[in-house]
Amino acid sequence: MNLRATPQGERTPGVSPLKAIDRFQQGGFRHELDRVAEEVPVALQYNGQAYAVMLASPTDLEDFALGFSLTENILDSREEMRRIEVREELSGIQIAMEIPQARAAKLAPNTRTLAGNSGCGLCGTRQLEDVVRWPPTVAASTSLDSAALNRALAAMPDYQPMYRITGATHAAAWCLPNGDIALVREDVGRHNALDKLMGAMARAEHGTVHGALLLTSRASYEMVQKAAWCGVAIVVAVSAPTALAIAIAEHAHITLIGLARDGRYVAYTHPSRIRDYAAPSE
Repeated sequence: MNLRATPQGERTPGVSPLKAIDRFQQGGFRHELDRVAEEVPVALQYNGQAYAVMLASPTDLEDFALGFSLTENILDSREEMRRIEVREELSGIQIAMEIPQARAAKLAPNTRTLAGNSGCGLCGTRQLEDVVRWPPTVAASTSLDSAALNRALAAMPDYQPMYRITGATHAAAWCLPNGDIALVREDVGRHNALDKLMGAMARAEHGTVHGALLLTSRASYEMVQKAAWCGVAIVVAVSAPTALAIAIAEHAHITLIGLARDGRYVAYTHPSRIRDYAAPSE
């Protein structure tokens, strides 16, 4: 797999064929053809047992399957994923996975019985204790400076072909310490985009020790939680985090940055990984 992200061509996966629309602008309507983001049910199955149905963009589905398994702490490593089979069906897409039986046995009591929509990270979770799972401490000592971070954020739109065409998708990107964008995944759901990125990185055997995770969405607690389970030390979001996301980042020793746009950002937890950080005077 080529780790370096490159903008895609005109035929963009996950984008519909041309559709008729009526656009209102400058005081009147105009009939046009436009493309929109696709969204389909994706059923996740482990060792023949249905686990969850998520609404997602029909792209990078092997990345999604592996990444979901890692960010949800179903698997510890990509080596535990023995097989992924993606099957298109009339009602959606089925992803059949084979994992160690000991792992699959732990899923039975926690099977998600409801579909998760594209904006949902925990739909169908039946127990309160399954919602907030405090991850282990992230020990990575990676760092980057503000200039590198701002350069990566400025480059992000060049690697979001689905968003450029539809305006309806989120992206998750891996930023190297020098500010280069290494890999990007898009999806109609922010959680799905993150899962796809983590799966792609695992398949490429690219670790999460050096660099930062960039999110075009807000940093909800599920996003920070998923990042922590994969050992991500720096999480950067263009929108603000929630209080629970901050608490999880503090607990997991993650550097959480929010409102990162237009050359500005807010460091909410553990700012010492920002190389040019200097404690402000009171």
